[in-house]
This record gives sequence, C-alpha cells and structure tokens, in this order.
Amino acid sequence: MTSKSIGGGQKILVVDDEHMSDLMRSVLRRLETDGFKPVVVAPEGEFITGDDYEAQTLFAMETKRPSAVLLDVRFGEYDSDRFKGLSILQKIIDSDGSMPVLMFTQYAHGPYRDTAVTASLSAGGSVDFIDKLASPEEVVLRLRRLIGSTPEAITIGSLFEFDADNAAVYAIDNGRRELIREIQGMKLEILNELASAMYRSEGELVPFSRLERFSEGEDSRASLRVRIRELKVSLGKAVSREFGANELIINVRNRGYRLVNPSD
Repeated sequence: MTSKSIGGGQKILVVDDEHMSDLMRSVLRRLETDGFKPVVVAPEGEFITGDDYEAQTLFAMETKRPSAVLLDVRFGEYDSDRFKGLSILQKIIDSDGSMPVLMFTQYAHGPYRDTAVTASLSAGGSVDFIDKLASPEEVVLRLRRLIGSTPEAITIGSLFEFDADNAAVYAIDNGRRELIREIQGMKLEILNELASAMYRSEGELVPFSRLERFSEGEDSRASLRVRIRELKVSLGKAVSREFGANELIINVRNRGYRLVNPSD
C-alpha cells in the first residue's frame, strides 16, 4: 500500500550522525517532497560524540517543537555509542511521552537486534522500529502512521485509489484514474472506514460497531452484509474482476471486516 499526501509543513527532527550519506539524503528529499520540514540535528566541532547529539536533540525538542523524531540507534564507531540512540530515545520519552519516534537502525537483523528492539519497546510512548535499508517511501509511510496523519489519498493495491478529500474512489489502469461513480453515500463511508484502518495498520480490523451505523432496518448485520457485497461488486466491475469471500473485503466472523490489498 502506498499513499500520496501533504505533510502540512510538520517538522520531523532527524537525529543521525550519517545524515550526509546518500541514504539519508534520499530520506530527507522524500520528507520534503511529501511536504514535511526535516530539521537535522548536526552538532559542530572536531570530535563529535553521542553525548553531543543527545544534548542538541533535547534542545531542538524544546525550540523546534517537531511532530515526530527520526532517530538512529548507533552513533560513532565506539562501543560506548553503539546504542546511544536508545539513551536519546529514553530522554525524549521522559521529556514528551506522546512524541512519535521512528527508530532508524541497522540492527533489524543480527546479534544486536533483540537489544535494540527490547529497549525501544520498553521505552514506552509511540515508538516504531525500521531497518535502515528501508526505502524512503516506507520511512515516510511509517512516520505518517506514527503521527496519525490521514493521507490525501490511499491506494488499495495497484487497482484502486480512495480520495477522502474529494469523496471519490478511482479505478487505476496503467497509471490513469477513472472515477467509480456508483460508489457514493453509505458505500463510500464504509470504504472510508476500511481504507483508513488499513492505512493505520495493514490487516487492522474494523469492528461491526463502527460499521453498523451505515446499515438500515432492524437486522443491522444483514443490512451491512448487503452493503459490503454491493461495494465489492462495484469495485470488481470497475476493474473487470469478481472478488471472492476472502478477497479485498473480508468478513471476520462475529468481529467485523478488514480491507486487504487485492492481487494484481
């Protein structure tokens, strides 16, 4: 799943001693392309240590008021700074327990993975963990999920695009969008709930209690099933497909529905 959206000028504090590397330059460009304002922590001096990054990070937290922090785990080449980012993380959480922090690290695999993951999870707060080799697009997507910002548009696999701002659903064909006119009203509201949940976390379930308000009649579950079926048929017709029970919109018995990316 991908998204296109505007960051609204939200500041992202970037704390990484390799911020001048090609990899990090790509991440910074992607943040700017998506409308964010990266604020890079870059201590000056001949001999910079993890402590310098920690001090400047806390100062920037107070003065720049970022919406989220992109934080590396390791600083420098010395063993003492191997997990300096985890110390900085704890200081951030102590300062602002609600601050979203994406831990950007090379320890997604290997002997230090458990140490890094366990420490980041135990810190509490809104913390996520991503491989440093992840694409810039994935970094931005994970930051958006942490911040909780809603995208301008959400793509559903390679077949559909849901545009909440314009209350529209499009079928995608060779990069071109075609409006699916029959998806309106309650069907559009149902898809909005399902797409927003999938954006927050792929596989997230939307409980019946959130969807039954879009149904009618005494048997709300039966009415909802009809609307879901109509929605799937409308989406399928737009791409010349017939989606089965375990495709696109799945009924999780006695719990609710989830939206999944369709196969190409």
